[in-house]
Amino acid sequence: MAAPRKSAPRRNARVNGRLKGLLRRRQSGHDGISDATWSRTLRTSRYARSLSGPDRQRLRDLSNHLLRAKSFSGAAGLVVTNAMRTRMALHACLPILNLGLDYYADWASIVIYPGDFRVHDEYMDEHGVVHSEIMDLCGQSLSHGPMVLSWEAIRAEDRTPDDHDLVIHECAHKLDVLNGDANGFPPLHADMDGREWARDFQAAYDRFCAALESGNGNTIDPYASEDPAEFFAVASETFFTAPDLINEKFPAVYTHLQRFYRQDPCRHLSREPA
Repeated sequence: MAAPRKSAPRRNARVNGRLKGLLRRRQSGHDGISDATWSRTLRTSRYARSLSGPDRQRLRDLSNHLLRAKSFSGAAGLVVTNAMRTRMALHACLPILNLGLDYYADWASIVIYPGDFRVHDEYMDEHGVVHSEIMDLCGQSLSHGPMVLSWEAIRAEDRTPDDHDLVIHECAHKLDVLNGDANGFPPLHADMDGREWARDFQAAYDRFCAALESGNGNTIDPYASEDPAEFFAVASETFFTAPDLINEKFPAVYTHLQRFYRQDPCRHLSREPA
């Protein structure tokens, strides 16, 4: 009689172990982002760190879903790593944490350049004259098209602790165009008043532009004065990075953003340990 083979039980044990590990990862929603990568990525967002444990778990799950739903590609020779994708996913998911990934259903890809990129733009002024210009940008959100980002600009946020968040800024543009042109008026929830939104945002925008012209605009990024769409995008990124600034300078805008994003960053960050 042939001797029994000794390797089968060990092989089966290894296979069963791998299957159980895979099942645990799938059940926990962590199959795309390792614990080490997630821990490092959390350091890039003070607001994400301030969330409760359950909310951070929801953010991680949502980030995993976004990583599976969107394609990430490098341009101009840039190699996009898993850490880079995870960072962009976390920041992109912060605005929709309580809204859901369906808010990003109209676009499918993120293109990352090593640094600023050059685009050719045409626009019509108020007199009907078409102008053409070449611009160097660090971010761009094309309607129903890809989101384009500068990795250098994203990394610079680590070295300059201020109110900038390029990914959130461009995601705000994506939300803005869900109901038409980029005009600082995203699709509001049923319990929100569009007239109040338009009135308060326009008043804040006008006051901000006037303060800049008089040399007293040292509040949010001056780029917010470009047009109402940029004001909404800058206000949104500041809402998640320096919410006290929005709440102090533009309290009505803060209230609208709080109701739109269904989040209260001031409350979360006030509980964060020093």
